[in-house]
Amino acid sequence: MVTGNLFHSRKNSWPPEEYINRNTLHLLDFDSAAPPEQAWRRNLNSHASILKEFSVTFTEAIKMFRLGLRLWHYIREEASHGRKAPIDPFTRESCKPSASQGVPLGGMGSGSISRGFRGEFRSFQILPGICETSPVMANQFSIFISRDGGNKKYASVLASGRHEGLGKSGDHGISSWGWNLTGQHSTYHALFPRAWTIYDGEPDPELKVSCRQISPFIPHNYKESSLPTAVFVYTLVNTGKERAKVSLLFTWANSIGGISHLSGDHVNEPFIGEDGVSGVLLHHKTAKDNPPVTYAIAACETQNVSVSVLPCFGLTEESCVTAKDMWGKMTEDGYFDRENFSKGPTMSSSPGDTHCAAVSASTWVEPHGKCTVAFAVAWSSPKVKFCKGKSYNRRYTKYYGTSERAAEDLVHDALTNYKLWEEEIEKWQNPILRDDKLPEWYKFTLFNELYFLVAGGTVWIDFDALAQKATDSGSSRFVDVGSRDCDETTSDRYPNKENLSTTENGEPKGCFTSYNKAMDPVNDTDDVGRFLYLEGVEYIMWCTYDVHFYASFALLELFPKIELSIQREFAKAVLCEDDRKVKFLAEGNWGIRKVRGAVPHDLGTHDPWHEMNAYNIHDTSRWKDLNPKFVLQVYRDFAATGDFSFGTEVWPAVRAAMEYMEQFDRDNDCLIENDGFPDQTYDAWTVHGISAYCGSLWLAALQAAAAMAIQLGDTPFAEKCKGKFIKAKTVYEDKLWNGSYFNYDSGSSSNSKSIQADQLAGQWYTASSGLPDLFNSFKIQSSLQKIFDFNVMKVRGGRMGAVNGMHPNGKVDETCMQSREIWSGVTYGVAATMILAGMEEQAFTTAEGIFIAGWSEEGFGYSFQTPEAWTIGGHFRSLIYMRPLSIWGMQFALSSSKTILEAPKVNVMDRIIESPHTANCSSHNGTGVKKIKSKAKCFGNSVFHCSC
Repeated sequence: MVTGNLFHSRKNSWPPEEYINRNTLHLLDFDSAAPPEQAWRRNLNSHASILKEFSVTFTEAIKMFRLGLRLWHYIREEASHGRKAPIDPFTRESCKPSASQGVPLGGMGSGSISRGFRGEFRSFQILPGICETSPVMANQFSIFISRDGGNKKYASVLASGRHEGLGKSGDHGISSWGWNLTGQHSTYHALFPRAWTIYDGEPDPELKVSCRQISPFIPHNYKESSLPTAVFVYTLVNTGKERAKVSLLFTWANSIGGISHLSGDHVNEPFIGEDGVSGVLLHHKTAKDNPPVTYAIAACETQNVSVSVLPCFGLTEESCVTAKDMWGKMTEDGYFDRENFSKGPTMSSSPGDTHCAAVSASTWVEPHGKCTVAFAVAWSSPKVKFCKGKSYNRRYTKYYGTSERAAEDLVHDALTNYKLWEEEIEKWQNPILRDDKLPEWYKFTLFNELYFLVAGGTVWIDFDALAQKATDSGSSRFVDVGSRDCDETTSDRYPNKENLSTTENGEPKGCFTSYNKAMDPVNDTDDVGRFLYLEGVEYIMWCTYDVHFYASFALLELFPKIELSIQREFAKAVLCEDDRKVKFLAEGNWGIRKVRGAVPHDLGTHDPWHEMNAYNIHDTSRWKDLNPKFVLQVYRDFAATGDFSFGTEVWPAVRAAMEYMEQFDRDNDCLIENDGFPDQTYDAWTVHGISAYCGSLWLAALQAAAAMAIQLGDTPFAEKCKGKFIKAKTVYEDKLWNGSYFNYDSGSSSNSKSIQADQLAGQWYTASSGLPDLFNSFKIQSSLQKIFDFNVMKVRGGRMGAVNGMHPNGKVDETCMQSREIWSGVTYGVAATMILAGMEEQAFTTAEGIFIAGWSEEGFGYSFQTPEAWTIGGHFRSLIYMRPLSIWGMQFALSSSKTILEAPKVNVMDRIIESPHTANCSSHNGTGVKKIKSKAKCFGNSVFHCSC
């Protein structure tokens, strides 16, 4: 745990200067209108600089030429079938990435919309795997103020500056609106899942305005957290001597991003709902037979607030009502005609035309008075359809059904329940925010990195809808991919294949046919549906497992049932085989898509759960980190939750995953070897022989498997893993330990003695799971100190994070692009390992480099789009990436004493000497598994040499 006085000099590392006048904060200090002081902040007039994209060196390009050529051909082939390749480094978005992101809208798994800190709505991910990054500029909030009988008037869009895509102010589109806000006296404050924008006298010097954005991301709440909706609560404070008439305007285009608004057949429809909730439904017909989408924008009418709507306006001079007409009406009157509510659905839009809608909420604010106005937006796309045909009902339909009018119910419930959401959010966040022992930057970065669980591309489906999948694409049996004329047969490549038991149809037992039939919840209380999240918006693969290894701490801490459901998916997949042939692009060789016993790299792209391993750069059945990572995650989750039904369910897969790895022990020393290619998550960084990274994961997996075997009564397998661990640990230390750290690998290449930041990944999980340390404390702390001194502090004085590879002479390892990169998620993982080793000061200094480079004003502008990697020169690779969620591994480490106490622990040696009969005769919990009553802190005198 963090010591009481550790950060007395660093606690206020977030800039101390005031962003808001203290008097303004005091005026807004009611009804949560004032932002917390621990929030991330920006002035609205901050420059949103264009980010610098990553490029390979000439030497790297030469090395990767053949891979690039094969990848280019593969991308073209996929495009010819109307599909997007999961990895496409050749296509760039037309909208260049900029430092302009903010807190996204909505819960998890029902599509997402991001909102920049200057107010623009952008990065629409309504359809799975498709992110339309450009802002939809017609989607805006605006304000109209009238004082002194109309002699003083103010009208402005509540977005600072003029944005790309705006034409001349004299046209009939949105350029005719009042883009008057300078942003000089306005600030944005973000603490996911909420954000505050404070307009301190803009545009009216005597009006203070707070806009509070709230989304239903509520840990351990598996209903509200799935809802595609967000609320915007405006708090108005009149500091003048005259009463002010204030009208707020919410406009929205019938679009799901990109050029979708021009496709035609879109319809808008006004509605009056219950409890004063009124607005407009925007029915959007998607292209390419994708499921339709319906938006609802609404405001809540109260005794003091009047709501009116304009169901439809257009952006061209030919429109019946133009954007310029609409703005003129609001400037003159501040509201729309009440009879607009009774007009019914509009005519369908024609191709090339844009249908937009507007909702106005008007109120009088007395001198020195206060008023609150609430808006909401919801989007309902009940079915999620994947590229190869299968579709499912989204999670929220379990509660709201599949009607196109569900969006109306969603905005109603959002506007009537948001205060309850905020209570739960504050109850979750306040203990961390009020912890004076933690640095200020850590508090808001911890919460804000969770943006990825909404904006990173998530799909959350309902179990009740699973039966529908067969109607969409017929049989779930697979077609061949690629050629059958391979140089190498499956039996040659995988000599143990003939030993697999088969069904009567000749399919391997546990194959994908059986897997898909098993898509049922364990019981009703565990019914959390089925959850997917992308590796990143540029790497379109669902639940990439080698990266989930880092990110999964967030789900375990906040939504443990989702985490267990993902582990169950992979446990089933371990026992499956898909023998369709795939060409692997790195070497141009062929293999089968999914090998039994191997943990899949991912759950697929265009047909998730049915066609795994969309990644085809390397043959991941030969990767050395996936199987150990599976075993380690399963044991950590089992220990943290104490869920014995989960443990028994996945145990066969754990055994199979461990046994599969035996083929990679080439010299029978019980330690796996790497095969001279990038056979792990660093998939451009070649490894020879024994490696620090994969070797430590293997040692940790042996220990975790032995511990889990004991707790589940599988004593023979525990003995087997224990014996392997003893021998493998000796070999590992003899081959890699050099007196101060573990060498990169046991080979003789120029980088074999490099200092790898991630060399203690196995120790991270060992300590996180409450197991005895893999090595003595001197070796652990010496290695971490070496990483801190070299990989962290020798790179811009520790202000960028930990570079992946560093030569012992203090020069960055430039063997490949990944060795010279700084990986944000790995840096957080290293920091978590340091915390667990009692090196808190080094840990927070290490992680602070990610804050400085990624989130601070002096950094590169990666806030709410944290990339996988950046170089020392600040060139990013893969924005909006899964791995940085590993900052929650730091929080898990800080609270590990609680976790360890709750985890079932045993003394391995005491349990191993028990006979099977003794183990099976103890008290049971209904699952056939012995309950562990004693919770020893460590393994005592076990052969694992606990150093506590």
